[in-house]
Amino acid sequence: MRPDGRQNNELRPLTFERDFTEMALGSCLVSFGRTRVLCTASVNDRVPPWLRNTGQGWVTAEYAMLPGSSPERVRRKTSGRSQEIQRLIGRSLRAVVDLDALGEREVTVDCDVLQADGGTRTASICGGYVALHDAFTRLVASGEIAANPLNDELAAISVGIIEGEVRLDLPYIEDAAAEVDFNVVMNGSGHFVEVQGTAEGATFSREQLDGLVDMAATGITTIVEAQRAVLAQPPAPRS
Repeated sequence: MRPDGRQNNELRPLTFERDFTEMALGSCLVSFGRTRVLCTASVNDRVPPWLRNTGQGWVTAEYAMLPGSSPERVRRKTSGRSQEIQRLIGRSLRAVVDLDALGEREVTVDCDVLQADGGTRTASICGGYVALHDAFTRLVASGEIAANPLNDELAAISVGIIEGEVRLDLPYIEDAAAEVDFNVVMNGSGHFVEVQGTAEGATFSREQLDGLVDMAATGITTIVEAQRAVLAQPPAPRS
């Protein structure tokens, strides 16, 4: 039995709260157990210099752990870890966006960790997708773009080997003790966007690798279903 009583293939309690804030075109508070991340999607009518006059848009991301998000206060700065994570989030989101359909607009998805208990990068991708979906839906509703540029769904989850067992959605206590640690990003069609994995001590076998990926894929299917349920109705109009 795991420390929190879950089965090895069971996700932590998962919620998506849309429009948690109202200033950005899209926002979502995503929770995986005690991990909570506020994701907002802001739209700018300018693109980076290398995309000017191309007709193509851009999606990027920023990630930060806020002070008070962990037992030891996090300083307000962009660390190397934060840069690596925000690049992962940006790459993942761009994988499901038709940048030509977006036109010359840049969308920044900000992922601010309010409370960290493992899996903050994967939660950011899941919540960032919901915020991005709502921002695009509002752009369509206002007539600024003809169709939603998203061409698939997107979700991510952590998975690892602890005490020889493959476990899904690791909280910090398990992540810190993992013999093998993976982050898996997939689209709604079941194709992989990115797989990050490493052995923290002992090596792992091909059979274990297959077990890790299979469990992650099953978890991502459940997350995508939760996203679909939340996004079944369009976001409320903004006044």
